[in-house]
Amino acid sequence: MRHLTCLLGLWGIFAFAPAHAAAPHVVHAVASFTVLADVVAHVGGTHVSVTSLVPPDGDPHEFEPSPADARQLRQADVVFMSGEGLESWFGRLAHAAGYQGTPVIVSNGIDIYSDKNGQQSQIDPHVWNSVPNVIIWATNIRDALIAADPADADDIRASASAYIAQLRTLDHDIRTQIATIPVERRRVLTSHETFGYYGRAYGVTFMAPQGLSTETEASAGAVAKLIGQIQQSSMTTYFLENATDPRLVQQVAHATGAQPGGELYAEALSPAGGPAPDYITMMRHNTELMVQAMRPH
Repeated sequence: MRHLTCLLGLWGIFAFAPAHAAAPHVVHAVASFTVLADVVAHVGGTHVSVTSLVPPDGDPHEFEPSPADARQLRQADVVFMSGEGLESWFGRLAHAAGYQGTPVIVSNGIDIYSDKNGQQSQIDPHVWNSVPNVIIWATNIRDALIAADPADADDIRASASAYIAQLRTLDHDIRTQIATIPVERRRVLTSHETFGYYGRAYGVTFMAPQGLSTETEASAGAVAKLIGQIQQSSMTTYFLENATDPRLVQQVAHATGAQPGGELYAEALSPAGGPAPDYITMMRHNTELMVQAMRPH
């Protein structure tokens, strides 16, 4: 009887002991490149795991997908792209992977800028270099993740709201830093036309020998014109970009006497130990380097 009583007592302990909390449901997401993957991760919090197709320091224009990328695409619950012509390689990857889904285009709702070059008008896909645009990204990502995981909608909304608050602080801080620079000195020389949205949002003029995509080559005439413009301006500093070929901007710098100001992160994050491992850090890094170069010495 004593043995039976002990067994009943143990049964009672186990019967009324609190169960272990269930692990959170995780949405398996794929993002086209590292900047977007980081924003998805912050919006989704513990309810998303994200794989970036383009690696850190990788060029999202000239990316060449691999069979491993096709597997990631097939296994994804949701796929995120920036859109506006940035991921020209995605159609080939989707065909190779047999992907039948519809990617979420996170730039929907953004006021897209078109660069009118001669008779042609090119859409500028680099929307993330303006923080207000990434706030729109975040709301689109939030809604897509909630659609994929409605049971965790409240958590995802809370995570998104916290991240958007950080983005608003970032936007304010950038505007405050740029305001310390005289308007006539707000000029920056970079590798290619990546910072158009930054320039429009924060009042900085960017000059570059290469166009909106690293897949296009700058003509000799365009480079000569740019050299002349720089020689007539107050620019004394040039910047390289982490994901682009530095030789062209170095050629322009050599002809104008401009000195290197460091490396900007325009289209790709750095690896985890680098100076731009996430979007917010990337934007602060870029702004600090540019402000330092533009400030009167």
